[in-house]
Amino acid sequence: MAREMDHDAAERIAEAAERDPESPTAVSGFDERAAAAADRNADDAYDDEDP
Repeated sequence: MAREMDHDAAERIAEAAERDPESPTAVSGFDERAAAAADRNADDAYDDEDP
């Protein structure tokens, strides 16, 4: 079951990339894409809330 990227997961990915800057995660820029996805998902959740 796929889950949407959230800020906690994006932070874990960023920390892993920071610990090993030569890792595939760090080199590929996945940490930045994960952060962007978490931001988009947070924005979507905010948009879905009732006024």
